[in-house]
Amino acid sequence: MKLEAYRYTNPGGCSENQDSSDFRMEADRGLFLLADGLGGHRDGARASALVVQALLTAWEEDWSGDSGPEGPLAALLLERTLEANDLLLEARERGSSGRSTALALAVAGNRAAWVHVGDSRLYRISQGQICHATRDHSVTYKKYLAGEIGRNELNVDEDRSSLLRVVGDKTRCIPQTGGGEVRPGDAFLLCSDGLWSVLYDEEILIDCLKADSPRAWAELLLLRALPRLGADADNLTLLTVFLTETGHKEGPLWPYCGAPSA
Repeated sequence: MKLEAYRYTNPGGCSENQDSSDFRMEADRGLFLLADGLGGHRDGARASALVVQALLTAWEEDWSGDSGPEGPLAALLLERTLEANDLLLEARERGSSGRSTALALAVAGNRAAWVHVGDSRLYRISQGQICHATRDHSVTYKKYLAGEIGRNELNVDEDRSSLLRVVGDKTRCIPQTGGGEVRPGDAFLLCSDGLWSVLYDEEILIDCLKADSPRAWAELLLLRALPRLGADADNLTLLTVFLTETGHKEGPLWPYCGAPSA
């Protein structure tokens, strides 16, 4: 198994980019991170950077063992997320108001695990289908689960920015983990709400099936997203990840293997 990845960020219509992201890869092992500092908080950029730095320390840890939702790798990501929460709480005692979302994906061989808090999303493409590996911790997503709104309203609902879980809060940092088996042909997209709010699931899937590399997939997504951004658009960040045997796809309809396990 080989990993390929591409990262892009854009401040949108904002004067400051409060998104932070990073990744590490070697052979069939990779760690992919994204955090979105909450808008309206002057220290959002520093908060998201701190979250990514805290999660990045997981790269040096032991990744052996099962990587299911309750496995050691998921537990490690959970622990690092809670440590980031403690660091932000300490910063708040010094006068900072920063809070952030958190999203981390770890892939090791045929295993993957992830953790998230807030509304930064992880999508998984497998067997030619797309699924939400994470569920937004927002009022809007709660309304969707209750049947009050449809899936196409998730991106435009007035309550989508009202988060129920965040990093940097004593009671609302409640990370959610997931994971399971992955195979060559699977692909992942990590993104902040600045991207997913202007794209439909079907568009994300179609562009993935067309692309022969993570960069090509990202560029196709940006061709759709950037023209849709208004003058007051939010920060936009994405990481695209391909899991391959040969390091490249065989064509636009290259088959995907493995079932979503989120």
